[in-house]
Amino acid sequence: MDPLRFLTSEHGFFTRQEAREAGYDDRAVARMVRSRTWVRFRRGYYAFADEWEGLDEVGRHRVRSSAVLRSLGDVVALSHVSGSVRHDIEVWGAPLDRVHVTRLDGGPGRIEGDVVHHEGLTVDNDVMVVAGERVLPPARCALEAGSRLSNEPALCLFDAGLRNRKFDHEELAAQFRLMQHWPFMRHLHIPVRMADGRSGSVGESRGRWTFRIVGLPAPVLQYEVRDRHGILIGIVDWWWPQLNLMGEFDGRIKYGRLLKPGQNPGDAVFEEKKREDELREVTGAAMLRLTWADYERPIEIRRRVERLARLAG
Repeated sequence: MDPLRFLTSEHGFFTRQEAREAGYDDRAVARMVRSRTWVRFRRGYYAFADEWEGLDEVGRHRVRSSAVLRSLGDVVALSHVSGSVRHDIEVWGAPLDRVHVTRLDGGPGRIEGDVVHHEGLTVDNDVMVVAGERVLPPARCALEAGSRLSNEPALCLFDAGLRNRKFDHEELAAQFRLMQHWPFMRHLHIPVRMADGRSGSVGESRGRWTFRIVGLPAPVLQYEVRDRHGILIGIVDWWWPQLNLMGEFDGRIKYGRLLKPGQNPGDAVFEEKKREDELREVTGAAMLRLTWADYERPIEIRRRVERLARLAG
């Protein structure tokens, strides 16, 4: 195996020094970058182009974060959105163009190239090691990341942390009480209070925020629909008993996840249609289905809910 491939399989990157040790002088390094065999993603740090292009935005941020920790040593820990990524918390809506670290040595806050250095109070048990890398605790990372976001992506972030059991609501609320007077934190009292790990995806969290801002009642989450014998027919994302309305979010990959061995997407859509018909028959309720595009027109969502509620009687 190419020794540099071994390094990228472990860390996602290799350094210029490691390339030299593998037999590449400066001219060879420049040639590999020029031919787009390698990608230089920060000064002195490289990845194989085929591997780099196979990563999504979050995967590239994770590699950048590892490289930053390598370059800065033990005086920093990943925090904010970078810490959230390291804890495998979904970070929809968060900018990933810079790596965020918190100084452990009392150094000043500043932006330096592709790194944001934060000042912050830390004690010994504030620093964890995840996959060999120093990172602040997940609830703190989520709150500090959320503090730089608007409330909708902050709620999605908190729901994701709860859903993936990186923290529970008590931990999140306790951490917020400790940090609520820190800069940029005040607006988070609403998404912290709303956070609920029963939201099964970012799309479902966005739905909950949309319902709030357009004045709709908060739905029951992950409602189990049972027939008169108590047999489970299905679980819907949202349920409004006062409106006699069910709701579900349809992400682009939803039907792909529903595919059984040998089943094509058309069959999956048909099965989902049968499921929806049975849910409506058992409950006598209407069904609201939302997609990503619907969130661009929140007032139209309210109108649809009102129209479906009238039809459901």
